[in-house]
Amino acid sequence: RSIIGGDGASYDIGYGGLDHVIASGKNVNIMVLDTEVYSNTGGQSSKATPVGAIAKFAASGKRVRKKDLGLMATTYGYVYVAQIAMGADQAQTLKAIREAEAYDGPSLIIAYAPCINHGINMANSQNEEKKAVDAGYWHLYRYNPEKVGTEVNPFTLDSKDPTASYQDFILGENRYATLKKAQPELAEKLFEKSEEDNEARLAKYKKLAGKE
Repeated sequence: RSIIGGDGASYDIGYGGLDHVIASGKNVNIMVLDTEVYSNTGGQSSKATPVGAIAKFAASGKRVRKKDLGLMATTYGYVYVAQIAMGADQAQTLKAIREAEAYDGPSLIIAYAPCINHGINMANSQNEEKKAVDAGYWHLYRYNPEKVGTEVNPFTLDSKDPTASYQDFILGENRYATLKKAQPELAEKLFEKSEEDNEARLAKYKKLAGKE
């Protein structure tokens, strides 16, 4: 069985249902297309929206950090979890999908999905995914429960350390650049917090992967 949904339902209003499904232990494959807003209802802020991003109901920028849905799912210990971005690493995307399909249990793949609400040219969405990973805005990893108890670490961090500027990346999208124009001092504080949040998240992933 396979389920495809957006981040609005998976992180937010439908999280209880998602949690119920993965907690069941059933062999269900779930893919979440993470646009970081409620894309199909007008771009409202949700628990998937990062700090500093402008969205409906967060016109002055989101103030609290994004929910780490994938890391939460790994705490069950028997859920296959991966974060992917096809434009950044097609091989990692395919590997994660194949591993999730082969795993006899619940699997959750979270895919970074650029959205028109980000204020970008959607013809360049694949390149935007690559930029997100290069800047350390989005991280690629896989958690495979089949490796628990073996000599192989079940958590694999597939993306490398950032090679591009985090700040340059977010200012390339209108959801951040608009705040910079309207309230530059507030934007600077929120963008710094956003980058710190992502650095802290990467540090957690490195620890899990044994790459401290």
